[in-house]
Amino acid sequence: MASFPSFLHLSALALLTFSSLPCAKSYRNVSLGSSLTTSDPNTYWLSPSGEFAFGFRPLETDSSSFLLAVWFEKIESKTVAWYPRPYKPVTAGSSVELTTDGQLLLKDRSGSSLWDPGVSNAAYAALLDTGNFILAGANGSPRWESFQDPADTMLPSQVLEMDNKLLSRLTDTDYSEGRFELSMQSDGNLVLYAVAVPSSFQYDAYWSSVGNGTRLFFNQSGIVYLARKNNTNINITTAKMSSLEDFYQRATLDFDGVFRQYIYPKNGSGNGAWTADKWNMVDLKPTDICSSGPFQLGSGICGFNSYCTTSENSSVVCECPPQYSFLDPSRRYKGCKPEFPTQSCDADESEAASLYGFRTLVDVDWPLSDYEEYSPISEDQCREECLTDCFCALAVFHADSGTCWKKKIPLSNGKKASDVNRRGFLKVRIDSTSQPFSSTGEEKGKRTWILLGSSLLGVSLCVLMIAILLVTYWSFVGNKRLHKGQPPSSLPTLSLRWDEEATLDMRRVDRFVRVALWCIQEEPSMRPTMHKVAQMLDGTVAVPIPPDPSSYISSLLE
Repeated sequence: MASFPSFLHLSALALLTFSSLPCAKSYRNVSLGSSLTTSDPNTYWLSPSGEFAFGFRPLETDSSSFLLAVWFEKIESKTVAWYPRPYKPVTAGSSVELTTDGQLLLKDRSGSSLWDPGVSNAAYAALLDTGNFILAGANGSPRWESFQDPADTMLPSQVLEMDNKLLSRLTDTDYSEGRFELSMQSDGNLVLYAVAVPSSFQYDAYWSSVGNGTRLFFNQSGIVYLARKNNTNINITTAKMSSLEDFYQRATLDFDGVFRQYIYPKNGSGNGAWTADKWNMVDLKPTDICSSGPFQLGSGICGFNSYCTTSENSSVVCECPPQYSFLDPSRRYKGCKPEFPTQSCDADESEAASLYGFRTLVDVDWPLSDYEEYSPISEDQCREECLTDCFCALAVFHADSGTCWKKKIPLSNGKKASDVNRRGFLKVRIDSTSQPFSSTGEEKGKRTWILLGSSLLGVSLCVLMIAILLVTYWSFVGNKRLHKGQPPSSLPTLSLRWDEEATLDMRRVDRFVRVALWCIQEEPSMRPTMHKVAQMLDGTVAVPIPPDPSSYISSLLE
């Protein structure tokens, strides 16, 4: 009998402990006046099965900011299935409340409303086992539901009605309105569009179904299909009859513009064909997004000056061409920039030939960036036409037809695929200035000495060449004066001629000095080629007055 009070004490303690756990209670109905705050992100409203949760999720990129969301609660990644649109990240102290008059309000720490679904007089709220969060009237029918106001994801039993859409995220961790949408149009077409963010302007469609549809269904059998007016269905994606009892399922318009269907094995079992503890992609539309389009406006699937390719798992990969780099490596959709000074239209053709060359690209093309076409033409002619054209950033050659396209920056709709069957010649700077430099102190010091050494080497070569020419010239003049005798009567004439020759010699020296100063200019593109140096020394080309190079040398030594 002595142990009985102890048993009661332990039982009571266990019950108190269990009831104190914030997630232990399975909320079937959320009553009026209930609220959640970001102060305790481990508090949320659960579906009866506990598989879905509604509340605040800390952002992956900023733990001090939160997202109001519905997510898969029983998987480690807590994948988000719904969030309000437009995207409303909130800070600490924010809350969501089902008010006593039946409104669902997202409020910041000062109490100002940030978002509401536009419904009042709800009797209660509930998160269903399907993942659908509803505001119900007194009769139990939904007055608003998250399934009818989707973000980027559909769940089994969800329907996308006409004039509704899914909108992708901007990146995998940025829930802002993204660059792609899946629209169930009023004309019956299911269409994928690229979007000009931050506006809602639609570029050209890059995938669409056959028309005559009424709504898009995601049924309990794991099939996403378009219901047609003639009572037939068109399967869009399918999970190959994967059971909802064994798998979680979702269909998401991912940030790269691909509509993918995923399954996740429950209970940590891979079930043979599928990897445990992760989402497995089972279907997608379109199957090759890089070959979709091209778009008449915008950059295409990837950013300007980049190109689209796909990985082995069908993920979209945006790449920069050689000697180009991403504007923002964490947001590759912004495109690429050249790492070298582009060709100046003030330079002559011979100078362009000495400063620029080509990097060959196989099976890569940027359609719709053409501004000139030649046919028939040889590959060498195609390259030469681009090299001497200051507007040309890329020449693309099709050997079978002998066609050459010249393309200008920014390059758009870039893609790499085996069916391109063309060779691209990307114009790049071929001297040392084409290399990117680090901004660290050590690398900056190295850059200074490299540039200073290059300048001194260039000066040395020019001075050496000029010195050789001067020595040769003065030796020739001296010998000529020593060995060529003159009668006394011709001395006045000889003196006059020598004065003229001296003046001419001073002009030559002035020209030589100007050439030397051009050789040490701070901007490498301003320095003359050796061919042009020879022409200026010969006097066949005029030598303009050069700018003072001392300011650049001084800046290097600071």
